[in-house]
Amino acid sequence: MNIFHLAVLKAVVESGTFSDAALNLEISQSAVSRAIASLETELGVPLLARGRFGARLTSVGERVMVHAQQILELRELIDYEANRDKGLYNSRLRIASFRSAATHILPANIARFRNRFPYVEVVLVELDPAGVEQSLRAGKTDIGLIPLPRSEEFTTLEIAQDEYVVLLPKTDPPPPNDLSWEALSKYSFILFNYADCTSTVRDHWAKWGQSLEVGYIIREDSTIVSMVAQGLGAAVLPRLAALPIPEEVHVRSLPVRLNRSIGVATLANTPPVPAAKMFLDMLQS
Repeated sequence: MNIFHLAVLKAVVESGTFSDAALNLEISQSAVSRAIASLETELGVPLLARGRFGARLTSVGERVMVHAQQILELRELIDYEANRDKGLYNSRLRIASFRSAATHILPANIARFRNRFPYVEVVLVELDPAGVEQSLRAGKTDIGLIPLPRSEEFTTLEIAQDEYVVLLPKTDPPPPNDLSWEALSKYSFILFNYADCTSTVRDHWAKWGQSLEVGYIIREDSTIVSMVAQGLGAAVLPRLAALPIPEEVHVRSLPVRLNRSIGVATLANTPPVPAAKMFLDMLQS
């Protein structure tokens, strides 16, 4: 008997519907349906009654669920013993990240990790990339999220690609979907006062023989987006840094696409603590 199928059954019972169970388990609704069907086929009895009301246990399903709950609780105890031996029980995972990755990438992954390792305390701090690197060097952080590439003193793993997008004030008619360098030359740009992003944008313009007119250099990405919405200029930001994007702002791709690579880093010559190793394995899988 597959313990995962029992966990799916429990999720359906607790949420009341296959769709809500899928959301809670972070799997597809079809995967939930297959798990329940497989379990019912194996046992040879219907466990759930489906209808407009959702899904509820049949009479035999109620009796099976009592035993399934005991099995799942025993599995938690097994995980507890194994995690304690691996140094994960009552341990701490310290993560440092730049803001946009901390906002849009880490929360879902931390939730997955905490569901799997509930006895690990997770500490998250937001720093700029240079601060993340320094925190790793000083031993204050176990894992850091930073734009890639970095120096060889870090072992890195790419986990996401983030496109640089053009943010334009709302106009009537709206700007074309396919922007040209000539169209962009008519705008004054609000640049991000952050070395990696600013140098990347300037270098990209120069690579294609373009001049970049700069009207403002601003520290906060949210301020840049608000200024574009007020018609004070255009901007180029990584998409994650620009989110949430208000309706008053048009979003377009650059004439030549530009991406930044986001990675997770650890010190190259320092073995990661058990909790960090588990988090890295989860990201890789």
